[in-house]
Amino acid sequence: MANLKIHPVRRMDAVLQVPGDKSISHRAVILGGFAGGETRVTGFLPSEDCRASLSAMQAMGVEMETVSRGDYIIHGRRGKLRPPAEPLDCGNSGTTMRLLAGLVAGQPFTTRLFGDASLSRRPMRRVVDPLTLMGATLTCEGENSRPPLVVRGAALLPIRYQMPVASAQLKSAILLAGLQAPGLTVVEQPEVCRDHTERMLQHFGASLRAGDGGRRVELYGDTTLNGKDLRVPGDFSSAAFWLVAAAALGGARLTLTKVGLNPTRTALLNVLMRMGAQIKEHVESNEFEPYGTLQIEEGGGLRGTTVSGAEIPNVIDELPVIAVAGALAEGVTVIKDARELRVKESDRIATVAGCLREFGVEVEEQPDGMVVYGGNPIRAARVASRGDHRIAMAFAVLALFADGPSLIEDTDCIKTSYPTFEEHLEQIMEGDLAGKFRLGVGLVNSVKRLVNQRKTSRQDARPPS
Repeated sequence: MANLKIHPVRRMDAVLQVPGDKSISHRAVILGGFAGGETRVTGFLPSEDCRASLSAMQAMGVEMETVSRGDYIIHGRRGKLRPPAEPLDCGNSGTTMRLLAGLVAGQPFTTRLFGDASLSRRPMRRVVDPLTLMGATLTCEGENSRPPLVVRGAALLPIRYQMPVASAQLKSAILLAGLQAPGLTVVEQPEVCRDHTERMLQHFGASLRAGDGGRRVELYGDTTLNGKDLRVPGDFSSAAFWLVAAAALGGARLTLTKVGLNPTRTALLNVLMRMGAQIKEHVESNEFEPYGTLQIEEGGGLRGTTVSGAEIPNVIDELPVIAVAGALAEGVTVIKDARELRVKESDRIATVAGCLREFGVEVEEQPDGMVVYGGNPIRAARVASRGDHRIAMAFAVLALFADGPSLIEDTDCIKTSYPTFEEHLEQIMEGDLAGKFRLGVGLVNSVKRLVNQRKTSRQDARPPS
């Protein structure tokens, strides 16, 4: 079991390029494999989660050529997948399981989807209900609508579906099924959530439009998608950890390059600026997914805020590190309307609250969130990630502000989304050590100069012999 030992830092001056976006990478191999013709995907995130989607599509007959790491040419199946010879292993990826459920719901074969212990605890009822209405037969083999999930495909019918919660995975599963149903499928959301699937469907030529400020999505099905090259930008959710660190650290300087700037993903920027952060955003490309540069030139001085309501769906992955930002800010930070956190890779509300207490932070756990009391010293701690990658990374950030070395246990899970996180963390810590070394050398040189000046002064003051 891997662990991360982290020493505190007092300065940050870094330029980072985070790896490819996890959400977009999943969708690129799924839609590229389902479309007709070739799709070249550049910047694919080679994490464990995304490789689960890639392997599943290969198991259903999709051929892929590896050009280089993260660069693939996908030969699409033009909507006709092959029955997999074995059950499809989704690993730790809820995205893989839910999106594939929608995809295979319209295929004329039965597919069994399973995952690791963490994924096997995550409920699938939200996906089962609409896909059943469309005509597929879905069975959850675990207790209380949990995986493994068996999908018996069928000739699907379009539906108009009011989602009970704003969920990009649920919306995407319905749209992938709707591609295979004749007529109009309509998905209505209580709040706008990530629109990567809609953007990519349009990129591949689907007949899709959004209405009601993005809350309603209309898709005309029974259409063949056409493969098209795409570049995966850097993952904003990975960038979030360094944004919080730099925003909270006095005098910090940080530049993040080629990071995805999709407006349905960047609500954290609004949260941090509301807390007092000074962040510059520059969009460099506005392809099917916009990307560009983010800069913080003078971190420090955060204050507490409230995160709730319509803001929650678009910061759902960043809430653990927002709680960390609250611990590093002056005043109180309130997170509410986030009950969804209870059924992520871990119960993130309980896990975050428990880890904050280990670092000496006062926190009140609520059924749908928490209240974090910031502004107090952060003490060194030893905490377990509980196999949750975002917990591990969020508390690695908090450990940078502690009063001594800290240990984050069970950090293998980070590979599911951010394979180079440890490398970037070491760059931050080594940059701090280099700064301390330069400061130390500067002090030594200053002392030497002062001593030499005093020697010269004494010599000049001696009377002539």
